[in-house]
Amino acid sequence: MRRLLVIGIGAGDPEYVTMQAVNALNAADVFFVVDKGEDKASLVALREQILGRYVRDQDGYRIVEIPDPPRDRAAAAYTAAVEDWHEKRSELFEAAIASELAADGIGAFLVWGDPALYDSTLRVIDRILARGAVQFDYDVIPGITSVQALVAKHRLPLNRIGEPIHITTGRRLADGMPEGLDSAVVMLDAGFAPREFDDPRLHVYWGAYLGTPDEVLLSGRLVDVAEEIERTKRELRDEHGWIMDTYLLRRETD
Repeated sequence: MRRLLVIGIGAGDPEYVTMQAVNALNAADVFFVVDKGEDKASLVALREQILGRYVRDQDGYRIVEIPDPPRDRAAAAYTAAVEDWHEKRSELFEAAIASELAADGIGAFLVWGDPALYDSTLRVIDRILARGAVQFDYDVIPGITSVQALVAKHRLPLNRIGEPIHITTGRRLADGMPEGLDSAVVMLDAGFAPREFDDPRLHVYWGAYLGTPDEVLLSGRLVDVAEEIERTKRELRDEHGWIMDTYLLRRETD
């Protein structure tokens, strides 16, 4: 039976790749890489760099690129738009697995960060298996997330003593900090959701392109640095054509 490995490759730095991930890389025959277009070609290049660095037999594998289907990011019905995108992805992934992976082959998807945190790969694989047209087993190899990279770069513990931590998206944060919580990690923020929050006790620890040569870090009281972060995001997006950033909001309680 075919086997798939869903490998978390960390948040940008090739040295974030774990030994378990290295062993999985060396077990695969075919690597499926999602092509997100020219603007994000550096994400494909990073995956190729990791393969060149860690796979011992450089002639023993193939790379199969899968075009990423378009997604309506402006749709009013957000969940329905994401579900439609996942369905289109599953059809393309299924076709690639059926045509490019031998009946007893081992294929791999290299997932930025960790497959369990704000990534669609596992949901897409479940859709393929549910249809039943292509049979395979799969394993998941965890990776270092941008959340871990962020707090490491800012030399912070992720949670304070006895306190919970909330991980959310910019879309969900727009109405304010979660009730009863003083720490929130925010991912997938197209803008900068807390730019108009006026609580002087809130501090922000922000990072973009974490773990890569293009990494940028900013921190300070939110009311003091929100404008700078928002401006920096615009400038970086214009320069690179895309941006991937994460930040921690923390309310001082002393």
